[in-house]
Amino acid sequence: MQTDIDPRNLIGRKALDRNGTKIGTIDEVYLDDATGVPEWAAIRTGLFSRDAFVPLEPSELVDGTLRVPFERSLIKDAPDFGVGRHLSPEQELQLYHHYGLDVSAPENPDLSFGHIAGTETDPT
Repeated sequence: MQTDIDPRNLIGRKALDRNGTKIGTIDEVYLDDATGVPEWAAIRTGLFSRDAFVPLEPSELVDGTLRVPFERSLIKDAPDFGVGRHLSPEQELQLYHHYGLDVSAPENPDLSFGHIAGTETDPT
């Protein structure tokens, strides 16, 4: 995904799965603490549903809509960590594994990452 986009501009945008089926609306965007790059989006999957986390890489922003290259059923079955809280490195690894994405473990497991865009964290 474009890394120069302001993550706040993603909030409220629609998200579609790989087949163009609507998943829901982006509620929150989570940034990598080390790089500040948008890494995850929490998508509200329905009026009374929960938020599902999707990786922003390899997703694409096309004509103002987030296109997520996974099936809607896989997205809806993603681990539920709730929104509004920091993602731990372990939770983030669970999400990467759920989507079948290859990722190496963080070099410094004590360093937290995956905070919500617009919030400040203290790395100490």
